[in-house]
Amino acid sequence: MTTTLHPDVIALTEMHPVEDLLLELLPGQLPGVQVRSLIADHQEFPLVIPRRSPNFGEWGGDPRFLDAARINIHAMCDGVNGDEDAALLSEAVRVILRDSVNIVVPHRGHLVKVEMSSAPRRVTDWATATGPVQYADLPTGVTRYETVYDLVIRKPASTQTP
Repeated sequence: MTTTLHPDVIALTEMHPVEDLLLELLPGQLPGVQVRSLIADHQEFPLVIPRRSPNFGEWGGDPRFLDAARINIHAMCDGVNGDEDAALLSEAVRVILRDSVNIVVPHRGHLVKVEMSSAPRRVTDWATATGPVQYADLPTGVTRYETVYDLVIRKPASTQTP
């Protein structure tokens, strides 16, 4: 982990962003698929982007706490089979998340619970949208599926409080 923050600031932290956990958990299990936090200028597909939803989170005050997060998983594929491929990629991510409960990601923690709160669905983007879109710069011909999960994450063991 590389940061420019002062070590005393880092020492105060207990959790890392849940996106960081997923950015380390997913890539090795999705051969040929990029897992990134942003769309690159000259992005190649297929692509998965995990994003924490801003309207849900939970912490009960326990210093050994579990973090609860709602995550939007964006699966994007292009080409003649882009729609079906994005749907299948969404399903592959669901299986990985389900099977990753209690697999520790060093310095990031681990998933304790995974629940799908919104099934994979195709989401319109700028080429077909009639209103505001989330990825207005997504190239024509790329299909995006979005799935929403509610996750419970345990903080890394190195930051556990007895």
